[in-house]
Amino acid sequence: MVRKADFNPDIPLPPGLTVTAIQKAIDYIEKGLTDLIEIYLEQANVFSALVGIYGAKALDATSVYEKNRHLDLAQQRFPDLRKKGSGPNPSPLMSLESKASKRAWALQSHFDHSGWYIVWRYLVDPTMSLEEGKPVIISRIDVIFLRKEDWKYEGSSAGSAGGGRTHTFGLKNPAQKLKGRAVYQRKDVRLIGGKAVPANGD
Repeated sequence: MVRKADFNPDIPLPPGLTVTAIQKAIDYIEKGLTDLIEIYLEQANVFSALVGIYGAKALDATSVYEKNRHLDLAQQRFPDLRKKGSGPNPSPLMSLESKASKRAWALQSHFDHSGWYIVWRYLVDPTMSLEEGKPVIISRIDVIFLRKEDWKYEGSSAGSAGGGRTHTFGLKNPAQKLKGRAVYQRKDVRLIGGKAVPANGD
């Protein structure tokens, strides 16, 4: 259950974005991905992409931020969401990218654009020890405005022999930059050894 006590109202949010919209988005993600755990077990990176997609879809429905209606642009370019009324080329302040990760701090992107980022930190709990009926839990949500210089280029390891991955950009000093940027943090989840796990005794 999403508890308002787990939100920090002092964290700055993108213009017009509300805690209520984020709360509804958490519910949507956790419910919507319940039947897709098999994807996580087969390809965790694809599952992370789904968490980010579900987050963007939820905010499109519950907030003043909307997805680009031109699907080819929305799928290939930044940002995932723009503030309604900001036009086809919104300023960074009106741009919102939806990312997801099961890692404690790391953040990667295919772009190094300036703009707002919302990061859905999740854990998969097939035993449903944290909450009955919820094998997917959003444990923390970081919200931050990042600039181009906050990113570092990470070259492709793919080659003619096959394998590797495409190039990405990684956030510089992610733990330092994201510390204190959690608008939502479940109090029954702790970081131990860089992994989100149920808190001892809860």
